[in-house]
Amino acid sequence: MANIIQRLIENDNKQLKKLHKMADKVESFESAFAELSDEALQAKTPELKQRYQNGESLDDLLFEAFAVAREGAKRVLGLFPYHVQIMGGIVLHNGDVPEMRTGEGKTLTATMPVYLNALSGEGVHVVTVNEYLSARDATEMGELYNWLGLSVGINSSTKSPEEKRAAYLCDITYSTNSELGFDYLRDNMVTTFEEMSQRPLNYALVDEVDSILIDEARTPLIISGQAESSSALYHRADQFVKTLFGHEDYEEGDDYKVDVQSKTIGLTEEGIDKAEKFFAIDNLYDLENAALTHFVDNSLRANYIMALDLDYMVDENQEVLIVDQFTGRAMEGRRFSDGLHQAIEAKEGVPIQDESKTMASITYQNYFRMYKKLSGMTGTGKTEAEEFREIYNIQIIPIPTNKPVQRLDHPDLLYPTIESKFAAVVRDVRNRHEKGQPILIGTVGVETSEIISNELVKAGIPHEVLNAKNHFKEAQIIMNAGQKGAVTIATNMAGRGTDIKLGAGVVDHEDIEYRGLAVIGTERHESRRIDNQLRGRSGRQGDPGVSQFYLSLEDDLMRRFGSERVAAVLERFKIEGEDAVIKSRMITNQIEASQKRVEGNNYDSRKQVLQYDDVIREQREVIYAQRYTVITAKEDLTPQLMGMFGRTIDRLVDGQAPLGKLDETGTKDLIVQVESNLLSDGDLTEEALSGLKLSEVKGLIFDKVKAVYADQMAKLAEPERQLSFQQAVVLRTVDTNWSEHIDQLDQMRQSVGLRGYAQNNPLVEYQQEAFTMFNNMVGAIEFEVTRLMMKAQIHPQTAIQEEHAPKVVTTASQENLTDVTTAQANTGEDVSDIDFSKVGRNDPCPCGSGKKFKNCHGRAKIA
Repeated sequence: MANIIQRLIENDNKQLKKLHKMADKVESFESAFAELSDEALQAKTPELKQRYQNGESLDDLLFEAFAVAREGAKRVLGLFPYHVQIMGGIVLHNGDVPEMRTGEGKTLTATMPVYLNALSGEGVHVVTVNEYLSARDATEMGELYNWLGLSVGINSSTKSPEEKRAAYLCDITYSTNSELGFDYLRDNMVTTFEEMSQRPLNYALVDEVDSILIDEARTPLIISGQAESSSALYHRADQFVKTLFGHEDYEEGDDYKVDVQSKTIGLTEEGIDKAEKFFAIDNLYDLENAALTHFVDNSLRANYIMALDLDYMVDENQEVLIVDQFTGRAMEGRRFSDGLHQAIEAKEGVPIQDESKTMASITYQNYFRMYKKLSGMTGTGKTEAEEFREIYNIQIIPIPTNKPVQRLDHPDLLYPTIESKFAAVVRDVRNRHEKGQPILIGTVGVETSEIISNELVKAGIPHEVLNAKNHFKEAQIIMNAGQKGAVTIATNMAGRGTDIKLGAGVVDHEDIEYRGLAVIGTERHESRRIDNQLRGRSGRQGDPGVSQFYLSLEDDLMRRFGSERVAAVLERFKIEGEDAVIKSRMITNQIEASQKRVEGNNYDSRKQVLQYDDVIREQREVIYAQRYTVITAKEDLTPQLMGMFGRTIDRLVDGQAPLGKLDETGTKDLIVQVESNLLSDGDLTEEALSGLKLSEVKGLIFDKVKAVYADQMAKLAEPERQLSFQQAVVLRTVDTNWSEHIDQLDQMRQSVGLRGYAQNNPLVEYQQEAFTMFNNMVGAIEFEVTRLMMKAQIHPQTAIQEEHAPKVVTTASQENLTDVTTAQANTGEDVSDIDFSKVGRNDPCPCGSGKKFKNCHGRAKIA
């Protein structure tokens, strides 16, 4: 072990020495560039762009480009990147993560690699955790980029597709991670190339990379369409669950049993008996009651595991909002999947929104791995180094601080009960507040922040509360948190990305204990990294500060993973008194072991999500690549269609000749199928097929199909109309079948875990079935395209009628999605006698529909 640690340290030292030398080379341009006029410095951008076009690599341009960005920042922003910031910028350009402490200027550090990579003209995406930070950084750093001759765009959820396209075409685009992912999925649901927003994914620089690529990676991005409503069943299940009796710690006779460690719940024998009586059924776990069991399970979780103001909150519009476990923010528009959200709505007595079905999905891991180069910034990434390396092929490189850290980090204080812990917190806050020290109190959830707030109100201590219920004031509250005597309560890492700057007189106290910002943690988070982030809000850029965590043996982390030895300690201290402070190495080790265990569980959860998504990644890439080919086609799609026709005919014929030969019954069935789906009645006869080999039967049908297809295309005459028709049919069919396939895979993913009880590997079972389902879907697509091409009633000299499909919404980030246009069948009356040649595009359509001509018979009509 010692040798492994030594090698890691030596490797870090070797990398740092190399980075120091490269930063020195950047700084060697400092005096020469300082002498340049503004115009001469700005002229460096087109010069560097030209050199890149002439064959120099970005690595060749690094030293000069960094020096240009550095000098530009000094002139435009009044900020001059330090030596360690240059080192961090080089790490970012190399596609790795520099671990830089809070307050070390990560935003300024990013300007150098962003400027360098934007010179390629292929686009740089700067990714932030929320839209406020996107707008703030794009505005502030955009001044520098614009001054240097680069364009900057902001991609937000409120922008139209046209505005999004403009943002993505800029040299540098600021966006949130979720909006990038959903734009990618939406781009693969549009019907024309002009509707696509994104360019090919080039370089992403992710701010707070651990939050985005680690914390949020457990939840895949999903675009959903509306499914059948089941609100009555949710209410019924909720009514039943509320009649049950039980304890969080299971006791004999309880109706349900909760596993605190895994946060799972299930009915006991007593509970099952009550369920069967309540719903008037014989066996709750009979196959025909599988759906009911699912509703009951969700209601159990909603009522006895999901906690109001911790896992979710109810806003003033009577809407259930998820509370982000890592930031304490309300996750606007996101919904728990698989019916859990509806179960919570039933529990809280608010309107139940309709369920949805999955139409497209992707994990953050697979989305960000599509970029040519990926890097990010964080102050606390080393604890997740293994995951960054395994999943993203990214190294974590610790960067030295510009000034030595002066913060005092006190050992944890552990109290017997939550009440005694909160009392100690209030005493400490009052003491520090009276001495004028600014205080940031970190809490794990909304509920805890309100309890602390109430205690401070009783103690007469003025304070601000920053949680999911008032996050709109986030930046202002955080910016004022460093003023003399300020007391701020913040859920977890709310305000992350905004510096807490110390006010006048805060660093001058005679006692070092009361200098700078005091960070008080009221509970250990399940991740050590989140604790380090909270602690790191104090002591930025060499400022003084102090951190102290207050814990109790009744905290969630200790209850979930504490041992019997801890319980014995709890009992002993209850006897000795509520105010006793526990200082035990065993307790400290237990806390760290518990955190490591939870981190391991979370890593396994994220890895499992990725493993299942990897199964459909290749399928998704195949479908999306084919869609892109169809959307961007400039010429007739006939060659591709002929391949579909041939394979469809092969399947039809082979399906009626399992032994390699058509018998009388098989021949009759084949004729029925062919005439129903491909040809007209009487086009195929038993006499024509008599005595033919299978290959000859296929050839005969294929020739007839080609003749019908030629007639269909002739009705459209112009090549442009033919291509539009072909695109509409293919896209409509692909999208319908793909969304159905994705939803089926999602449902199978929910149920396949049960196969583990039969000693089968659920992932292997999922892989095998997904492969079979994909092949079946491809066959269904080709059959439907062939059928539509043969059977569509095409009216001569008209263009394609496009209608809007139902609006779809997104879950896992359940945001509004613009209408997806697909070609739909239209069975209107025959209008072939009407002369459309003299009708203006914006005139009323002469068919009498009331629509403008360009939106009606100015397009081809598919029947």
